[in-house]
Amino acid sequence: MGRVFGVPVFVSPSWFLVAVLVTVMFEGQVNGVIDRPASYLVAFTYAVLLYGSVFVHELSHAVTARVLGLPVRSVTLHILGGETSIEREAPTPGREFLIAFAGPLTNLVLAGLGLLAHAVLPLSDVALLLVDALTFANLLVGVFNLLPGLPLDGGRLVRAAVWKVTGRARNGAVFAGWVGRGVAVLCLVAGAYLATDRGAGTDTDSGAGFGWLALLWSALVASFIWVGATQAIRAERVRDRIPLLQARRLARRATLVTADVPLAEAVRRAQEERAGAIVIVDHDGRPLGLVNEKAVTATPAQRRPWVSVGDLSRGLEPDLSLPADLSGEELIVALRRAPASEYLLVEPDGRVYGVLAVADVDRAFAGV
Repeated sequence: MGRVFGVPVFVSPSWFLVAVLVTVMFEGQVNGVIDRPASYLVAFTYAVLLYGSVFVHELSHAVTARVLGLPVRSVTLHILGGETSIEREAPTPGREFLIAFAGPLTNLVLAGLGLLAHAVLPLSDVALLLVDALTFANLLVGVFNLLPGLPLDGGRLVRAAVWKVTGRARNGAVFAGWVGRGVAVLCLVAGAYLATDRGAGTDTDSGAGFGWLALLWSALVASFIWVGATQAIRAERVRDRIPLLQARRLARRATLVTADVPLAEAVRRAQEERAGAIVIVDHDGRPLGLVNEKAVTATPAQRRPWVSVGDLSRGLEPDLSLPADLSGEELIVALRRAPASEYLLVEPDGRVYGVLAVADVDRAFAGV
């Protein structure tokens, strides 16, 4: 949709579904103040302003992160609210706390401004309805996001606090992740209670509709929180394996051939040398490209004598050539810099050490 303070802003198509749903649900209240069809326009205005509050919430995360020196990839509005994508994690618990708290604080400030406007401004009935509804919505969003479990902002506050006390970010993330799972269960239980509680008006069709809608929405929110919390826990388990990753240990031996060699002959040499990769070199032995493993396996055996190995290769761009001594976080950063299926590993003197396949890195992460 554009950029705000240099941050790209995206709107998921799911937002339009929520906008329609909010418009239909809120129109009943508006119709008591203004006649149709104008009531639908006012209800839709509320839906837009509601997501405007969500946008300001996410933007506060983004601006705080940028002020603290962290690059922000994007802000996205979707069916469950919004998400701010920050390229790397905060280096200290203090910065993590400030970035996480900025969002709920913004909503609570907006709720306070709404209460002030209600008290001191001479508002029309329609304006008063919108102000009151947005005040309640911002209060709800602010309080809900402060619930102490990942991936909610409150979970990030818990993560920062545990990180500060224990000195380890991992401890905070795992603890907040498990708390997030508990919050997800409580959300689902609350929705089930609203769906079955007679006090919610389930004796009438409208009450039953509200109850089951509450159950559906709570299930959706609970699944979002559960998945986010689980991903946070798994991410820490993956992070534990990062220091163990070594490019040399994961590398495949490479067969060096010139681009004009038939694929069948290159495969024969690789099998003879017990190599797991093929590298294209010039006549002086300087590497020029990498042969794609999937392209080799996709070429039928009867065609391989007639296909030059260079036809299945990718030019060796600078970021595809990595030092063989890379390991841990440095290795991950190098792979993220230039996503590919294979990378050439070279010795400090420029000699080819081997080929690193991303599939092998994935298996190392999975513990295979």
